[in-house]
Amino acid sequence: MRAILPHPLLSLSLFVASILLSASVAPPSLVLAALAAILAPQAMRLLGAEPVRVRRPLTILTLAAFVSVDVLRSNAAVAQIILMGRRKKRVSGFIHVPLDLRDRYGLAVLAIILTSTPGTLWVEYEAASGRLLLHVLDLVDEETWVRLIKDRYERRLIEVFE
Repeated sequence: MRAILPHPLLSLSLFVASILLSASVAPPSLVLAALAAILAPQAMRLLGAEPVRVRRPLTILTLAAFVSVDVLRSNAAVAQIILMGRRKKRVSGFIHVPLDLRDRYGLAVLAIILTSTPGTLWVEYEAASGRLLLHVLDLVDEETWVRLIKDRYERRLIEVFE
């Protein structure tokens, strides 16, 4: 089975995403989804990508809920900053976040979370020291940001991937 589907989670994700994007369960859509689900993981195998090992799949649901709420809240905060203009002085800046997370898939998910949250941008990660450089649009308290990232995201990503 591993010869056909070396990355079963990727295959399942691609199949479901393809069906959702085509908005149809017609035979041509199913065939295209199946081809993507079979061929893309073969390319990943040729590239030597390690399979993702998810330790606690239910933690993903909790993480997704936190991320959804945070993205909505950040959208509202950034919209307010844009609409208010210069009425209130805002300070943007860079912060360093010491990360304990070392799994490359976990780091990739954290990068996606932080970059997709309006008002934050993953700038650089130093693998040797485990430090993340993050830009924050409305930087009020650096320690609050560090705690938010470590407690809400990193802790759960460690549970899932390490």
